[in-house]
Amino acid sequence: MQTQSLKFETSATSAAELDTTDVLQKFREKFFIPKKNDGRPVLYFTGNSLGLQPKTVRAYIEQELKDWETLGVEGHLQAKNPWLPYHEFVTEPMAEIVGAKPLETVVMNSLTANLHLMMVSFYRPTPERHKILIEAGAFPSDRYAVESQIKFHGFDAAESLIELQPREGESCLRAEDIEKTIAENAGSVALVMLGGVNYYTGQKFDFERVVKAGHRAGATVGFDLAHAAGNVELHLHDWDADFAVWCSYKYLNAGPGAIAGCFVHERHAESFDLPRFAGWWGHDKKTRFLMRPEFVPLPGAEGWQLSNPPIFQLAALRASLDIFAAAGMKNLVEKSRRLTGYLEFLLGEIRDERISVITPSNPDERGCQLSIRVRAADKALFEKISARGVVADWREPDVIRVAPVPLYNSFADVYQFAEILRDCLK
Repeated sequence: MQTQSLKFETSATSAAELDTTDVLQKFREKFFIPKKNDGRPVLYFTGNSLGLQPKTVRAYIEQELKDWETLGVEGHLQAKNPWLPYHEFVTEPMAEIVGAKPLETVVMNSLTANLHLMMVSFYRPTPERHKILIEAGAFPSDRYAVESQIKFHGFDAAESLIELQPREGESCLRAEDIEKTIAENAGSVALVMLGGVNYYTGQKFDFERVVKAGHRAGATVGFDLAHAAGNVELHLHDWDADFAVWCSYKYLNAGPGAIAGCFVHERHAESFDLPRFAGWWGHDKKTRFLMRPEFVPLPGAEGWQLSNPPIFQLAALRASLDIFAAAGMKNLVEKSRRLTGYLEFLLGEIRDERISVITPSNPDERGCQLSIRVRAADKALFEKISARGVVADWREPDVIRVAPVPLYNSFADVYQFAEILRDCLK
């Protein structure tokens, strides 16, 4: 669906009509919307940084608190939702969201910790093949992680780190340039590791083309899906990615610092000879409690687990994933395209040279985030809209990120935001 094919009008009435015909409108009521001092809800557009709290989260967590209160350690087996296998309750719904098989999916740790664990196994540099390719302007934690891995293996990041740059005068990367750079380094690149959706520009990469190009070059391919999981349609298994990692506190609404996720393709499921950092929760379940000294890894992504997971965090994530299952990822993506297309249309109608959208206009190359570049990096505009009840975020040096999330944002939200922005530009 191309944005250009969608017909929009600039009026509050039109926005209200779009909300009336929205089949997912009822899901907004499943979330707490923060309020301004006067009691009215804010215009919340930062689900790309921290998703809103599902109203069911409290009950999900309180169930585990109650079982801890009444059962103590016996809750591992006797709780209403036994803690011992609790992470398995979220495996299938999470696999559905990222387009994976349950065998390929596990919820564990935090995002950057998972990235390091994956690179232990999938970044195996040699004197001839030691380079890692990332996008310039990747989220800093990704760059820190890959640079530290390069140094850990005794290589120089100045020689081993390739950063993809957009063409002069452009903000986003072209798929053909990514392929060309990979091909040019075919004999030396060991790992291609891109953010699925770039946090700054909002550009979504062509996952399948990247994987094919990386594998043709003899490299492993992984993705950081922090801004993609729960935002765009993913098919990690079909795309043949080697691994992927993501957090769950953004679009997946599991709360601040929530537990993260990890994908390992099934062709690596029994690659037990791959080096890995081991922990007891990755050990074979049938013999885990025999406490033997030999590590016997579980097949699939579970074999990369280290420790038993935090149950309260899993409970919060489970509450959100139940909402995703009810809404359906395809339905959410369809609404997201309309909602973001509407935002793009309204921004275009403002016609002010002080702002421009650097996110690709093709819906296939973005999720729900639009990045608005402000001329001369004037943060005063961001401060003005914030004072009017807009919760967006500023990313240095010159971008306001706005993410209308289909689960809880409305067309009326988008219209009100555009009117506030227009007024603040006067």
